[in-house]
Amino acid sequence: MAGTNQTEVYVYEQVVILTSCVLSFFGSLLIISTYFCWPDLKTKPRQLLMFLSVSDLLSALSYFYGVLRMFDSDSADCVAQGAISTFANTSSFFWTVAIAIYLYVFIVKSSKRRADNLVLYFHLISWGIPLAITVAALSLHKIGYDASEVSVGWCWVNIQAEDHVLWMLLTGKIWEFVAYVTLPVLYILIKMHIHRAHTALSEYRPILTSNPVSQSPSSATDRKMTLIPIIFIMLRMWSTIRFLLLVFGSPAGHYPILVTLHGIGNTFQGAANCIMFVLFTPSISSRLWALLRCRDRDGHYTSESVSQNRTNAKTQTGGEQ
Repeated sequence: MAGTNQTEVYVYEQVVILTSCVLSFFGSLLIISTYFCWPDLKTKPRQLLMFLSVSDLLSALSYFYGVLRMFDSDSADCVAQGAISTFANTSSFFWTVAIAIYLYVFIVKSSKRRADNLVLYFHLISWGIPLAITVAALSLHKIGYDASEVSVGWCWVNIQAEDHVLWMLLTGKIWEFVAYVTLPVLYILIKMHIHRAHTALSEYRPILTSNPVSQSPSSATDRKMTLIPIIFIMLRMWSTIRFLLLVFGSPAGHYPILVTLHGIGNTFQGAANCIMFVLFTPSISSRLWALLRCRDRDGHYTSESVSQNRTNAKTQTGGEQ
């Protein structure tokens, strides 16, 4: 199945990763759709999650094409797919860190205004830097077939380039390492701040419980979004492990279980965010469920009406005869 790929990719791995891409695509699409459909969800944290989902959606599409094609050499579509996935993947790193920074300033520093003022810079950095890196890599012909050494069928940095390790760092891995360090620190600081705040207000909890403001859904959502770094690390660690194994020349990077985990980790980000911040968020999942029930009910009523109309028509025809 792998053709001339140096790392063999089996059919079952291909099917699993393609399924992960599809789930991530629809998961990202659902996050984007719910953001635009319901005005009360248009908070800044949800907006940042929406932009992250745009990157994840683009990644899912490009990875899907790459895994479906299973490239075995450089080609025009290989380079195009590699460029798109490089841009989207790197952008996803930046948006994930941007969300953590926003939540840190908003929750720990208690400054919504300062956090909101950062959003413009988030756009410039999270779209601009990945675009500049991708354009530079394309101009220098660094993107191409990588023999699935640090991918699973898709194209990334040309494995034949003498400085391919350097370009793997520049087009993704160095930003991944920065995220590994930055996200846990910010996450721990946010959780410590929330814990201290809860402890300090413990004697007033009976009063606050009866106060609807203290149970603000947006506040609960902001805190829940601190789980994004955990999702990020759990999914991305497998690609990092394979990259390190490549650098040190270890054959363990070819093990099927590691290749499969790498493929799922790189492609499941959008689906994981959807599960956590749509399906497992009661205020949103209840609306989706109500919407589905309304459509089912409307369809049921429509089919009953059609059936009744046909019966009436037959009765009238029989009466005329």
